[in-house]
Amino acid sequence: MSTSNTSTGDVDPAVLDELARLRDSIDNIDAAVVHMLAERFKCTQQVGRLKAAHQLPPADPAREARQIARLRSLAESAKLDPAFAEKLLNFIIAEVIRHHERIADDTVNGQPPAGG
Repeated sequence: MSTSNTSTGDVDPAVLDELARLRDSIDNIDAAVVHMLAERFKCTQQVGRLKAAHQLPPADPAREARQIARLRSLAESAKLDPAFAEKLLNFIIAEVIRHHERIADDTVNGQPPAGG
């Protein structure tokens, strides 16, 4: 994190007000993103338990490819860098697969389902 040599006392109060307003919006969006990810992972945990119960593989490369293509298209429509969107989804998918593998291992070893 870098620091600036400019004191906020030198800045027009209207600029500081706008900066605070924008940062409040960013904070709200960040909170929404975290809550949406939490909901997403609740769903993927249920998917993992269902897959484990029916001995389905933790990963589904065909679905992942479809999701990546879909997200890239959505990103383009939203004027977001599709490569960034793909990196984000790949990160999330890797975490989901890790969870599914753990749930499958727990199921095989007679452990109670994770997150349930």
